[in-house]
Amino acid sequence: MPVPVRRLAGANLPLVRDHNSALVLDLVRRNGAISRVELAAGTGLSAQAITKIVNRLLADGLVTEAGRTGATGGKPRTLLRLEPTARYAVGVHLDRADTTVVLTDLTAHPVARRRLPQGMAATPEDALTAIADAVHSVLAEIPDTRRLVGVGIACPGPLDHTTGILHRVTGLPAWDGFPLRARAAGRFGVPTVVDKDSNAAALGESLSAAGTPDDFGYLYHGQGLGAGFVLGGRVYRGRRTNAGEFGHQIMDLDGPRCPCGNRGCLEALCRAALEAGDPARAARLVGTAAVNLVRLLDFEHLVLGGPVVLADPERYLREVTTTIGALLPEPTWQRVTVTLTGARADATAVGAAALILAPLFDTGVAPAASC
Repeated sequence: MPVPVRRLAGANLPLVRDHNSALVLDLVRRNGAISRVELAAGTGLSAQAITKIVNRLLADGLVTEAGRTGATGGKPRTLLRLEPTARYAVGVHLDRADTTVVLTDLTAHPVARRRLPQGMAATPEDALTAIADAVHSVLAEIPDTRRLVGVGIACPGPLDHTTGILHRVTGLPAWDGFPLRARAAGRFGVPTVVDKDSNAAALGESLSAAGTPDDFGYLYHGQGLGAGFVLGGRVYRGRRTNAGEFGHQIMDLDGPRCPCGNRGCLEALCRAALEAGDPARAARLVGTAAVNLVRLLDFEHLVLGGPVVLADPERYLREVTTTIGALLPEPTWQRVTVTLTGARADATAVGAAALILAPLFDTGVAPAASC
């Protein structure tokens, strides 16, 4: 049986043709190989509607025929699968200290990668110049740049996802109010999306990691801390698109001063622990804060990622898991699975590319969030 769609079933109406095509394409993606009959059953669309959609997807090169099912008493069915080289996306992880640029295929699999030694410590214009050069470099890896869907950029928040404007990024005053999406789109000349690093990483996990549940939290620990929330298979950003400022929850009113201006933020406490050479304490602090998320949003699954986590992954996995189990009142009933990101070092850059790919599958991000 095919994997069922996550959202509303399709509707046999011309006005929602693109929506239905995205539902079908998503079902093909999630099943690996699937027949037209199974697509109709999985979406609720008529056989005639499926035939028209599949013919369009075949003509666009997005799917290809992949053999037939074995005979089971009936007529063998032709299987369909995604064509990975049909479309590409560029993902940019613009971090504080450095930048990673990846080129991914339609399945969010990286096919080229560049690492830049400068990040947001540079001026915005200098950073964009370096990124533009790296983007053109990775695009040399594909035969036809017309297959490029666009560029996604992930960076620390807070920021407005709908406008692509940054707001008071802690410790980086030069970027306050910078219209990153508009400036980047002007340089690249293709659709461009900007989102927080934690949101991008969560979306990338949802799109590229097999078996990821429809509801989970992604905890990102780099020079800062953030969280991405996937609810019902879609990234939850909040009314101002600024949900997930995980690192600035106040955990100690008399704690160290945080660059944001408050005292005792999780981010400040973790930084103090790491500077004191106590990574286990930093990991336990993340686990303690994660309990707050579990209590608020009832997550059953948490994913850990970010450079600090991946520098010592087994310690983080152990300490966070143990802390959550110790602090929840009923750990057996409120069981929480904690895993490491599947994409590892390039998780956020791959997630940035997923910001561009997701609308093709009607998942995670709205097409309007680009320019």
